[in-house]
Amino acid sequence: MNMQQFREIAHNGLWKQNTGLAQLLGLCPILAISTSMVNAVSLGLATLLVMALSNLAVAGLRNFIPYEIRIPVFVLIIAALVTVVDLAFNAFLHSLYLVLGIFIPLIVTNCIVLARVEAYAAKNDPLSSTVDAVMMGCGLVWVLALLGGLRELVGSGTLFSGIEMIIPDTSALTVFGDDYPGFLIAILPPGAFFALGCLIAAYNAINARQAARRRAAPMTATPTETGPGTEAA
Repeated sequence: MNMQQFREIAHNGLWKQNTGLAQLLGLCPILAISTSMVNAVSLGLATLLVMALSNLAVAGLRNFIPYEIRIPVFVLIIAALVTVVDLAFNAFLHSLYLVLGIFIPLIVTNCIVLARVEAYAAKNDPLSSTVDAVMMGCGLVWVLALLGGLRELVGSGTLFSGIEMIIPDTSALTVFGDDYPGFLIAILPPGAFFALGCLIAAYNAINARQAARRRAAPMTATPTETGPGTEAA
């Protein structure tokens, strides 16, 4: 894999084919767990880890998996890796594990993971497949972080609520002061739809502006100068 391929994979994962804003995959965990930045990023990182390991495993075994049973085999590989991640959260981050609840085991059914395994890892080498999974996972993580941060900030006026579950002896950052009344709808299910809709609208607006600039670029090119002795029309 050369640098040009790496840049293309990174751009696709982080922006062009972003799973949360462009492909709209995995909306159930995106909307349900993004009530705070810590919860959202934690689930995003767990999904990233599963994606990277499953893409690596499938890419390495792709020539040994019969085409007719590839989907069941892919699901079994993903389920085994999710079980490992679930047990690791339970052992080392038990408080966070209790908060995330069923959403860690549900990574098995997440369309994001299975889609990348089927669309990319099953057709490419292990290195590029792993890089693709990491970039797709990073794209999901930054969307979850932004969505969770916005909802937490507007809903309760804090950031990093629950960080003590990961880093002991730390506390959330109070942004608007202790007297902030909060905006309850932001941390309720309707607030998740409103916030994600605003992010998608901003994403589409940025893409439309970039496309307009690319179309306008040839029109603003410097015209060829008239050579000596050339008469004007």
